[in-house]
Amino acid sequence: MFRDPLRATLQDLGAVLGRDLRGGRALLRAALARGGVVGAARRDARVVRGVGGVPPGGVFELASVSKPFTAALAGALVARGALDWHAPVAALGGPLRGVPRHVTAWTLATHTAGVPLHPARVGVTTFTHFHDPYGPMTPGAVVGSVRRWARPGGRFQYSNLGAGLLGLVGAWAAGEAFSADGYARALRREVTGPLGLNVAPGLAGDVVRPGAGLLAGGQVTGFGPLVGAGGLFSSADDLLTFGQAQLAGRVGSAWLDARRVPGLPPGVAGVAPGWFTRGELPGGARWHDGVARGTRTGLGVHLGSGAVVVVLARGGVPLLGSRGAVPLLLQALLD
Repeated sequence: MFRDPLRATLQDLGAVLGRDLRGGRALLRAALARGGVVGAARRDARVVRGVGGVPPGGVFELASVSKPFTAALAGALVARGALDWHAPVAALGGPLRGVPRHVTAWTLATHTAGVPLHPARVGVTTFTHFHDPYGPMTPGAVVGSVRRWARPGGRFQYSNLGAGLLGLVGAWAAGEAFSADGYARALRREVTGPLGLNVAPGLAGDVVRPGAGLLAGGQVTGFGPLVGAGGLFSSADDLLTFGQAQLAGRVGSAWLDARRVPGLPPGVAGVAPGWFTRGELPGGARWHDGVARGTRTGLGVHLGSGAVVVVLARGGVPLLGSRGAVPLLLQALLD
């Protein structure tokens, strides 16, 4: 008898998480319809499994799962006094002068700075630069867009523009150039290097590409100066290690400070820097998902059980069918 690979994967995940996951076969199949990687870690146990011919150590573009790393960079800078969560980022001077005073590292990290999802010009560049819609922007244009559109009020408004600015803020506060390269250097020095993680923009290696398709074309997604919002690459193992480092207190404590704010979407109990929350606050779970041109991703950490789960799916947002299978699988593994 041949072993059902999906059933076997769920059994392996369940052994680590201490739960019977056999009822999740349909959800796993939907989330990884074009192949992918799923993993779990809890205490000293860990499992990472490739599905559909995707190697378990494959490197994925993380899309918005980059945002917890950008928030961790901000937290590391706060811990050593180079940044203040609640001070106006304009106080850092230089290219940040003129940013509205209500825009802080905290409001950027929690999507409460009143900044729109994208810069206005993305309405055009999505068509002219489909695989790199932010590429034509300069870091100065990012600041200019935030200066023009940011509105006070503390209401949740999910924003790649805001998270991308936070990455540039982190670079500047760390003494690096106000650029995507400066962000990459600061992230490596302050977060990923000390943790021994291979997480970076445009990471070389066995990158899992989306394959041919009407929109994908086999290309990965560029994020230009907004790399802190979604431009990192890594593997499932490194994401599990990052989640466990969060639980161990090696990446600061701000991610534990979850708050309910106006405007949260259904299924989101609160926001913390770089994370959404699920369950009763201040505990429950922290999670983030992401969608790029060629991948869908998810990372979750449960504060009560100590479980960390990751889902990396080959293929971007489908033109037809469910777009929520990855976050649904992520949450099913966390619950």
